Amino acid sequence: MSQTDEFYLKQSEPNKACLLALRELIKSQDDFVTETIKYGMPCFCYKEKMFCYLWIDKKTQNPYILFVEGKHLKSPLLESGTRSRMKVFHLQSNEDLPIDNIVALLQEAINLYRAGIIKTKT
Repeated sequence: MSQTDEFYLKQSEPNKACLLALRELIKSQDDFVTETIKYGMPCFCYKEKMFCYLWIDKKTQNPYILFVEGKHLKSPLLESGTRSRMKVFHLQSNEDLPIDNIVALLQEAINLYRAGIIKTKT
């Protein structure tokens, strides 16, 4: 079993199901999206450049998507908090995922890399 699989399998429900659904959704956005573990959390890269992470909020215990280059994303759905570069999209694991919003955010983030705004290795 891979380190990434272990991360998801050790989560408790309903976060486990939510995170697994997010994993598949993120990976399905583009053939150049790959997954690894960085800093103990699932990290998704576009052409080997980090673009988002999945994590659990310590206070609410709900998952969120962290967009590495969030400062370039203009969606009011994202929060920057005290971060200057990254923004997060909070989710409620016991509610239906807002798939359309998530896909729109993922595509906006990936487009930064496709357009060369964020440089990739290839």
